[in-house]
Amino acid sequence: MSLPVAGLLLRNLKPQCSFTPNPLPKVTSRSVQRLSSRSIHTSLRSRPSTVSTSFAKYGGPKIVRRAIQNQRYQAFTPPSPESLGKAKPARLYPRTIKWGRRLLYISAFSGAFYLVDTQFYSSSITRSLRTFWTGIVIAIDYKLNFRPHPLLGGGIDDLHRRSATRIFDLLHHNGGLYLKIGQAIAMQSAVLPPEFQKMFSRMFDDAPQNTWSDVEKVIREDFGGRSPGEVFGISFNGDPSKGVMEKKARASASVAQVHWARLTDGREVAVKVQKREIASQVGWDLWAFKTVMRVHTWWFDLPLYSLVPYISERLMLETDFVNEANNSDTMERLVASEPRLRGRVYIPKVYRDLSSKRIMTTEWIEGVRLTDKEALTAPWRGGRGKASPGANGTPLPPPKRLSLGGEGLLKPERNEWRGPNGRGGLGLSLKSIMTTMVDLFSAQMFLWGVVHCDPHPGNIFIRRKTNGEPELVLIDHGLYINMTPKFRLQYCQFWKAIMTFDNKTLGEITSAWGVKAPDLFASATLMRPYEGGDNSTKERITGELKGKTPAERHYEVQERMRQGVREILSEEENFPRELLFIGRNMRIVQGNNQFLGSPVNRIKMTGTWASRSLVDARDLSFGERFVNGWRHLLFKFVMFSTDVVFYTSKIRQWFGLGDGMEDDIEKQMRYIAKDQWGMDLQHSVFEG
Repeated sequence: MSLPVAGLLLRNLKPQCSFTPNPLPKVTSRSVQRLSSRSIHTSLRSRPSTVSTSFAKYGGPKIVRRAIQNQRYQAFTPPSPESLGKAKPARLYPRTIKWGRRLLYISAFSGAFYLVDTQFYSSSITRSLRTFWTGIVIAIDYKLNFRPHPLLGGGIDDLHRRSATRIFDLLHHNGGLYLKIGQAIAMQSAVLPPEFQKMFSRMFDDAPQNTWSDVEKVIREDFGGRSPGEVFGISFNGDPSKGVMEKKARASASVAQVHWARLTDGREVAVKVQKREIASQVGWDLWAFKTVMRVHTWWFDLPLYSLVPYISERLMLETDFVNEANNSDTMERLVASEPRLRGRVYIPKVYRDLSSKRIMTTEWIEGVRLTDKEALTAPWRGGRGKASPGANGTPLPPPKRLSLGGEGLLKPERNEWRGPNGRGGLGLSLKSIMTTMVDLFSAQMFLWGVVHCDPHPGNIFIRRKTNGEPELVLIDHGLYINMTPKFRLQYCQFWKAIMTFDNKTLGEITSAWGVKAPDLFASATLMRPYEGGDNSTKERITGELKGKTPAERHYEVQERMRQGVREILSEEENFPRELLFIGRNMRIVQGNNQFLGSPVNRIKMTGTWASRSLVDARDLSFGERFVNGWRHLLFKFVMFSTDVVFYTSKIRQWFGLGDGMEDDIEKQMRYIAKDQWGMDLQHSVFEG
């Protein structure tokens, strides 16, 4: 080996030798010569890692590793294509790309659809799709599980409960006109399974109100772009020369909400504003309602769809405030023309110049709602010979001072009649209040043929007159029906027949209406068991049950009931559609009387009005009216028996043994319905 190579070796080994406790041996030329190039290269390849690691522990300088190349240099040449073999094709994932593209298109379409629906159609299409889906699910569920032993387990009661929950969630989620439909169902839910009764008893809750910006948009759209200040002469900046208006609604329902305002001339008014989304939703909602009912009519073989157009027409008219104003004026004129009601019933004035199709302005009513029994009966503290504020249409007294109340409320509170301690009331008799109510709605049905179909407690206010008698104020005149003279006379005769057990007349009238079960229909009208029939319907439904188990017999009764509905509505063209809403009116009035403790004999009063109206009918000849007058005297004598039942219930109520005649009737109806018809009647009309 040459000396330069040996020197290089010594320089590389020198750092390691410095850590050896003994000195390195002397290197001679002879020892160097004995080292071959292979051993030198091996030593250099194996030792540097050790040297560098041990030296690094003591913070020494970094060792530069060097190697000796003893092979011939060869230039790099790339491999030939033949040596690499055949190339593999790239993975393109075609199915993933295809479905990803579809998902992208669906997402984009859904987003655009949702944006257009929410911005231009007030979510009407989404609401309709939700309705269709719920209707399909319910239809399939009933088709598969309405049998003695359902496929999905449980029983028929579980099936009813699932369906009731789905319908209730749909109505509340969609809101608007769906709530009106739900309330209509709720008032007739006594004939539905108990699961539906319990669910729909909560359909009378207040609806959420819209924001002021939506209210202002409706006013501008209906009054040619004019602002609320320009239309009503009001100011929100405290201008004393102008009127004021509350931006927060005093009441909110499914279709509209009511705001209080004071005009420039001092009149206090109620501004009823239709919710902005209703105009774009009502057409879609009714179309969805018709479609679902048509499908269910075909699916379940029940003649229900023939009733839908009339119901839809009535609900559509309820969104037209011009129609409501016309109904209000008509009722005001009829009440004023009837001596038995003049001065006892008051209809608020409508200000046409401040009203439109979606805005209706009426005089503001100060009164006590029918649901506040304590305020109705508590002693009067307003002073002798004085009346409630606004009674008999007198102008409301101006406020002593107008200040901003809580939550932006401006309306002055007029509670002086409650006395210093605030515990006073109107000091009225519940019997007088309920007598006025039954007289009013009986006159509508039997005398005029113009019927207010939504007389629930929220639409009735009570005021005290100067003579200490009650004054009933009726509001919300959107849902009305008009009876033809022929049908009105038939309805009078029908009521008189069921009160006197005149089964021949009863059968003739119900047959003309296409009803094949007169005794069942009479019970539904009276809202108590009709005891004068031949029980043929009961025998047809409950007789000779063949089921071996309770579940099988329960299913058999319900199946026969469905067949009974087919028979009742078999002659669809003859069935009077007005009966749907008249029954709603009767049920609400019955519920009002029951809520107040049954202070009057409602059935006798209603029957008396039916009989008396045959005497007062102007479209009958003198001879017919004379015969009806004689029969009316006999009828009043027969009605004495109902007084015995009424006062017996009253005595039991005084001794704490009952709640009144209406409650006794309802208990009897529940027993008869369960024992004879297989139906459960389990809820009060205004429960919830």
